[in-house]
Formats: sequence, structure tokens, C-alpha cells
Amino acid sequence: MDHTPKTQSLGKWQTPFFAIWTGQAFSLLGSRIVQFALVWWLTELTGSATVLATATMVALAPEILLSPIAGAYVDRWNRRIVMIAADTLIALASLWLAYLSWTASMQIWHVYVIMLIRALGGCFHWPAMQASTSLMAPNEYLARIAGLNQTLNGALSILGPPLGALLMGLLPLHNVILVDVVTAALAIAPLCFVHVPQPRRADEGAKASSVWRDMQDGMRYVWNWPGLVTLIGAAMIFKVLLTPAFSLMPLLVSDHFGGRAVQLSLLQSSIGVGVVLGGLTLSVWGGFKRKIYTTMMGMCVIGVSLVILGLLPGHLFWAALATVFLMGLTVPMIDGPIMAIFQGTISPEMQGRVLTLVISLGSITSPFSLAIAGPVTDWLGIQVWYLAAGLLCSGMGILSFFVPAIVNIEQNNNGDKVVVPSTAAPITSRNN
Repeated sequence: MDHTPKTQSLGKWQTPFFAIWTGQAFSLLGSRIVQFALVWWLTELTGSATVLATATMVALAPEILLSPIAGAYVDRWNRRIVMIAADTLIALASLWLAYLSWTASMQIWHVYVIMLIRALGGCFHWPAMQASTSLMAPNEYLARIAGLNQTLNGALSILGPPLGALLMGLLPLHNVILVDVVTAALAIAPLCFVHVPQPRRADEGAKASSVWRDMQDGMRYVWNWPGLVTLIGAAMIFKVLLTPAFSLMPLLVSDHFGGRAVQLSLLQSSIGVGVVLGGLTLSVWGGFKRKIYTTMMGMCVIGVSLVILGLLPGHLFWAALATVFLMGLTVPMIDGPIMAIFQGTISPEMQGRVLTLVISLGSITSPFSLAIAGPVTDWLGIQVWYLAAGLLCSGMGILSFFVPAIVNIEQNNNGDKVVVPSTAAPITSRNN
């Protein structure tokens, strides 16, 4: 099914889309700054790894448990209103926390609540924005937009923590938290004036289907897409090793390379710079004509990078910086084309529930892997994770070239081979 707005002029879609995108970029920057401030407040107050781990799990829980339900609602509701409501909810929650900080009554559980609310808002906001992108931008520009989003994420990884540290040194905590409120307002403002096209549901004018039926349609859509099912299965397997590998980087720096906070910040900055350059490269290049080839190539490269990181001796920290830079450079090549495939292939009225279901299934092994990471690391050593994750990731990347369901993922989701769910229907327009 081709959802490309063939008659849409370049300027016509660019102006409204980037008005929204710019507002969201400011909001994400504010969120990164406040997230850093809150994590540092917890660290300084408690010095407890358990507290930080609990905060991480609280933020992860809505993504795993509620994303499919949120996606079903996103496909039923006006996506512009969903984004406005999600940003408003997060801003009000931050305003409440700023008040608690100002009155010196903020406690640890308050931060947990805020992180839960922020994650809950993200469960609705992210699929609404991603599904709207495919309705606002031409199909041939989706890979470049995905690359631009990867560039933004890398830039935020570089700018967010130092800006948070700088503001905490200049302002009291409650004023730092208010940054999130201001940037959320910048995100809401263009949404109040810019039109976001809506897909037409097949059940318009008829008895509306239930949310559970919508979720079933999303699950059936995924299940009947051979390439997507295979890709999700692969992600669930290699994330068992990949998630701890990224999470244990502070331990790799301190225990193996003998570094401290400065070395860790250099490592994280190297990844961020790599992500920025990789995203810019993808936004200009667009990837291979068959987008999945870009993803599979990226998996092979990042796998080799992890193996190198696992083999480096402790005195070659400079080589570790170069290696993680290569990893960051590769991340957009993996994530960007996949998102472009989803946005350009999945029926617009199905994107919310399908995207959130994919995210939920892809993340479901992360809590398990994090739970076993500590004991296994104590037993076998920190570098084992990087060797195992690298070999598995590169091996799957190579193997994917010989799996027809993955190679043809852009073609095997069509009316001939996929049973289109009951709610699937042509979109009304992407040009209005």
C-alpha cells in the first residue's frame, strides 16, 4: 500500500512538519536537563544503586506494559490532541514537583511518581508523533527524517547532561525543574496552530470497535508480517546481551580501564558525537535503496565494535573512545531505516498500535537481562558481555542477509500476503 502524497510540494509539508519537530526538540532538551538533575539529586541524597535502579524500572514499566494499549488509543484519537495532552500532563507534573522542591518537601517517592508520569506521557506522545510523521512527510523523505531524529538524539545526549550540571550550579533545583515546563510550552504552541492529517478508519459511521479489538488487530497485523515477526524475535534475543553491555559501561570504565567520572563522560560524549554524525549522514544519504540492508550492515558493524571493545586491554582507553564513536555512528544506521520502513509500509491508521507493540515486545527481555547482569559479571568478568553481545549482534546481522522474510520486509507486508485487519482503510488525505 503506497501512502506517499505524490502531489504534495516540498515546502508545503516542510513548514508545518518542522514547526512541530522544532517544538518537540526543545521539549526533549528540557526533559534531558531535568532528567539529569533528578537523577543527580537522587544520587547525592541517597548514594544508593537500588534507588537509581528502581527509578529506571519505574520509567521502563509503562513502555513494556502499557505501550500496546496506548497505541490502540492513539489510532482512535486525534493525534494532535494526544500530543498536546501528553506534553501538558508532563508539564503539570513538573510544575507540581518544582513546587515541592521550592517548599523543601520533595521526597524520593515524589521523583518516582514524576518519572512514572513522564514515561506514561511518552507512551502516548511517541507513537502519536511517529504515526503523524508518515502522514505529513513524503515517503521518500522518511529515512532522512529518521536520520535527523537520530542526530537530534545524539545532540541531546551531548548537551543534556552538561547543561543540567551547569544549571544546577547556577540555579536552585526548583528553577531547573521549571525548564521542563517552559520547553513543554514551546512544544505545545505549534501544535495549537498546525494541522496534523488524520487517517480514516474503516469503521467510521458504523459501530465503533473496542480498544481490545484494536489491540487484536495490531497483534494480527504484526503476526501476519513475516519479516517483522522475525525481526522482533531477533531483537528479543540479542537485547538480552546488548542491554547490559550498554548499561554496564560505567563499570567497564572504572574496573577495566581504571577511569573515573571524567573518562565516563568522555566515553558517553564520544557515543553522542558518533550518533550525531551518523544521523546527519543518514539524513543526507538516506541509506541503501532497500532500507533493511542499511540496518543489517549497521548490525554487523556495531557487533564488530562490541567485540573490539571486549578485547581491548585496560591501558588503551583512547582506542575505546574511537570504538564507541564507531558504535554511535552506527546506531542511526540501524534504527533510522527500520523506523522509515515502518512509517512507509504500515497503514497509517494502524501505526500507533503496531509501533507501540513492536517497542513493547522489543523491550520485554531488558528487565530479565538487567537482573542477571550483576551475578554473571561478578562470575565471568565485565568484558564477557561485550564479546558475547558483539558476536551475537554481528552474527545475526550476517545471517539476516540470508533470511528472505527479513530481506523482503518492505515487500512482504501487502494485500496479497498479509491479512489486512478490520480497521485498515485508505487514508482520507495527506495533503490537507
